[in-house]
Amino acid sequence: MPSGASRLPRPDHVVVVVLENHSYSEILDGSQAPFIVSMAARGAVFTQSSAVTHPSQPNYLALFSGSTQGITDDSCPHTFTTPNLASELAGARYSFAGYSEGLPEPGFTGCGSGRYARKHNPWVNFTNVPASANLPFTAFPGDYASLPTVSFVIPDLEHDMHDGTIAQADQWLSGHLGGYAAWAPAHRSLLIMTVDEDDYTADNHIATVVAGAFVRAGRYSEQVDHYRVLRTLTDMYHLAPLGHTSAITAIWSS
Repeated sequence: MPSGASRLPRPDHVVVVVLENHSYSEILDGSQAPFIVSMAARGAVFTQSSAVTHPSQPNYLALFSGSTQGITDDSCPHTFTTPNLASELAGARYSFAGYSEGLPEPGFTGCGSGRYARKHNPWVNFTNVPASANLPFTAFPGDYASLPTVSFVIPDLEHDMHDGTIAQADQWLSGHLGGYAAWAPAHRSLLIMTVDEDDYTADNHIATVVAGAFVRAGRYSEQVDHYRVLRTLTDMYHLAPLGHTSAITAIWSS
């Protein structure tokens, strides 16, 4: 990636996938996640990446809107009207969609259904994000060129490492996003994998990996958190910084 926020690339597509509740070392330093490890070998790994807080929900809100919105738990439902990644993209004539595995129907606003959990789906809480952007993962296109500008992918509670194993999540990612990961480098597109929080330690050390076009593979020790990932996304598309991200820089721009 080039240095300097003004020189960040503008990818045709970015897919952000969020996993759950495991630390950096559990995911990247073991043998249970060969797909993620192979993605890391081809991409940029941030060795000093951390979540914002505990538990899950405020981290998802921070990554999507630049603020925890005052939420300190996994309660449901909530309604917010503040700017967020989807509303800012739409205002600049870009597109956004969130794809949640297990979402029973487009626009569903319930707190849960089977292994789907609304606490992991931040965009459903914002009145300025249309219901049409809240989609089940079954709507994720097989023609990757038709993806929105920015997409979030949220596996269900078994496949995001929350209830299932690291190996199960890795196999799910390989089977469902492996094609996109292979396609992205030649098509000006990125895949970002991060984790909402670690296994509830104080340092909250998580894995964040960026792979695809524009990326110089390697391990980078700069401090990264959900706010910096969001600031990087908004800078890529020349959007206004959101919430707490107004006081920080994009990744690779410090």
